[in-house]
Amino acid sequence: MSYSIAEAARRSGLSIDTLRYYERIKLLDPPARDTAGRRAYSDADLAWLEFLTKLRTTGMPIKMMREYAQLRAAGDASAGRRRAILLEQRRSVAERIAELQACMDVLNYKIENYDRICARVPGAVSVVREEISA
Repeated sequence: MSYSIAEAARRSGLSIDTLRYYERIKLLDPPARDTAGRRAYSDADLAWLEFLTKLRTTGMPIKMMREYAQLRAAGDASAGRRRAILLEQRRSVAERIAELQACMDVLNYKIENYDRICARVPGAVSVVREEISA
C-alpha cells in the first residue's frame, strides 16, 4: 500500500513537518515517489515511524535514534550494537517508571490522608475521585 505524506502523517500521528525533518536528518529513508514526484510512504515506512515514535516516547535522544537508524541500515552485522542501545534505553525507562511509581505512592498517601480527614471532619466535602490502577 502507498500513502501520501498527509496520510502518512495522519496514520503515524506525526506532523508533515516532522516527517520531512526525520527524512532530512536521516532517521527515515527517503520514501518512494509517485509518478507526480510526491512522496509515497509504504507500510514498512509507517512501521518504522511507529517504532521511532516509541523510541521518542521513551525519551531517547534524537542523536541516539540517528545512530540506531544508521546501524539498522547496516543490517544484521550491527545487531549487537542496536541491542545494546535498546538495553540502555530500557534501563533508563525502568528508572523513570520507578521514579514515577514513587511519585504515585506519595500522591496516593496524600489522597488517602485527605480522605481520612474528610471522613472525620463534619461538613468536610470529599470529592469523588476516579481510581487509577497502578
